[in-house]
Amino acid sequence: MLPYPLLSASLVLMWLALNGFTLGHLILGCIVSVFASWGMASLRPAKPRLPKWYLLPKLVGIVLYDIVRSNIAVASILIAGRRKRFQSGFMTVPLDLENPTALAVLAVIVTSTPGTAWLEYNSLNRTVLIHVLDLVDETEWRTLIKGRYEALLMEIFE
Repeated sequence: MLPYPLLSASLVLMWLALNGFTLGHLILGCIVSVFASWGMASLRPAKPRLPKWYLLPKLVGIVLYDIVRSNIAVASILIAGRRKRFQSGFMTVPLDLENPTALAVLAVIVTSTPGTAWLEYNSLNRTVLIHVLDLVDETEWRTLIKGRYEALLMEIFE
């Protein structure tokens, strides 16, 4: 009946603290807390499976290396200022990933790397829209994302 009993009890107590204690508010607070607990249960994601969890340190090492390298590249762009012309732009990358957890990890990786931002995922044609601060070669970026991150994530999660 109550998948999250602590949440339900907390909601009832909060309801009574905000509205005052009466029998009507107690009953209404209990009804609200039950429906809120059911709503939270329906939002609960499935637990991710990691068949090849031992590849996670490799992924973390690659990501940390790329973050440091991107920090240096972005700093050099900012220091050079207007002397060096750079061209930012948007690009779409087709993905083969289908696992929602792996997609979320890829979104975190792309967004945490300075100079790139994950903007939109289109689940119908499985493409992601990415903004790149210094977009020189789209093919190179697609190869980087698909070969360096997506392939390893598919191996870890699928």
